[in-house]
Amino acid sequence: MRHHIGEQTIRFESRPAITAVASVVGPKEGEGPLGQLFDKVEPDMMAGTQSWEKAESDFARQGIDLAVKRAGLEIKDIQYILAGDLLNQSIGSTFGVRSFERPFFGLFGACSTIGEALALGAMLVDGECADNVAISASSHFCAAERTFRFPLELGVQRPLTSSWTVTGDGCMVISSEGEGPGITAATAGKIIDMGIRDANNMGAAMAPAAADVLVRHFQDLKITPDYYDAIATGDLGRYGLEILKRLMEERELPLGDRATDCGVMIFDNETQDTHAGGSGPACSAVTFASYFYPRLKEGVIRRMLFIPTGALMNSMTSQQGESIPAIAHAIAIESQ
Repeated sequence: MRHHIGEQTIRFESRPAITAVASVVGPKEGEGPLGQLFDKVEPDMMAGTQSWEKAESDFARQGIDLAVKRAGLEIKDIQYILAGDLLNQSIGSTFGVRSFERPFFGLFGACSTIGEALALGAMLVDGECADNVAISASSHFCAAERTFRFPLELGVQRPLTSSWTVTGDGCMVISSEGEGPGITAATAGKIIDMGIRDANNMGAAMAPAAADVLVRHFQDLKITPDYYDAIATGDLGRYGLEILKRLMEERELPLGDRATDCGVMIFDNETQDTHAGGSGPACSAVTFASYFYPRLKEGVIRRMLFIPTGALMNSMTSQQGESIPAIAHAIAIESQ
């Protein structure tokens, strides 16, 4: 296996390029620190539709359509669409892409979905199975609260460890040719379950999974954290990021100031009352597309390790008293 390095890492010799990205978000995200960087801010949480779920599908449709056009392509030039979300049977994605009539892989990695899609999309392109692949991850605050916690109408008080699911969609086009940051390696994560059962404390459940894949990435490639200019996890939030940093210090691989979390970046907790920060598949997807991608393209960030994180649970498992298994995928992206 010429691409396989160590136990869990794949090195991409052709460095598949992320040639275009798009970010479409809701009104709360538009009011946050990254508000001016998003491609489109929908002023209406319903996006002109009749339900939150239909709105999420519309976000997904808009994100993919915009990214493909920005790449200078037509939808017929996309060999595969890879997309996922949090809703039952991934209806946010499937209903969003059905009008495109392109080969489709529906993914589920919870909030880590965009990392899973980046890895699989790069494999398709590097393996010469596709020239152009579109990947997408979406979520919606209202739909997620109803699915995983409590209907908004109940007015349940949210604990400080809870996160705010990002409303929106982040899409990227991965191509065999064209300009853009290159995907150089991907370390697939393992399911890590530390027995956390609190559905309002996702950061604590996911941080050990992020630490596990980080350690494996560094060991497989025989590098240390200072190889990267930026290390960004997906949805750990304030408390999860603190746990991750402590775990990495215990493993003598301190992340230092280069480490941040998309869930911390996307909202201003002081003014927006989001407690632990942002979460949801769209969180890391839109933050990467709006903030990190331009800096990679300009060379301000030369090397980045992107680690979307996900909690692999649903409302039924929580009601049955199950713990929360988590996963994270590490994607190395370098400026070309």
